[in-house]
Amino acid sequence: MSEEIIGTVSDFFARPVVAAIELTAALKLGDKIHIKGHTTDLELDVESMQIDNAPVEEAKAGDSVGVKIPERARKGDTVYKIVD
Repeated sequence: MSEEIIGTVSDFFARPVVAAIELTAALKLGDKIHIKGHTTDLELDVESMQIDNAPVEEAKAGDSVGVKIPERARKGDTVYKIVD
């Protein structure tokens, strides 16, 4: 499996646990992502994604999306898409 950079975490919200991600490549529901940073190392399937509080199934480069994540991420963490 390889990984390609698709964006960075621009903000984090504790309730609900959501990372705001500035995308540099496309992302859609069902994609597997890896969020990596100084103290962050998360792998997850994208099950919930929103743009401006509206649910979306896919987003393109340049979009800012909110993705539900299982634990804390930090501003500046790098987001990778895992590709087989």
